[in-house]
Amino acid sequence: MATAIVLLKNDPKKITGTAERLLDIPAVTDVYSISGRFDLLVIVKCDTVEMIECVITDHLLKTDGIVESETMFAFRSYDKREGGKAIDVD
Repeated sequence: MATAIVLLKNDPKKITGTAERLLDIPAVTDVYSISGRFDLLVIVKCDTVEMIECVITDHLLKTDGIVESETMFAFRSYDKREGGKAIDVD
């Protein structure tokens, strides 16, 4: 499964509403409010990178309140529950 981490800058007055709307997108598994340069961190999981691209461009980035984004793709997961063993994310 392909995984993307999306960092979002938001209109400060709309952060909570934006986070709640993002959770309505089926491929969005987690939304975190964070400190630093960005306001929200969003985890998107789909079967393919192409599907992630559609979710991000057609749904996520059209959510009201978002003013800037940065997307990263996960190559591998190191899961504590698996004893630190690498888990491929594709």
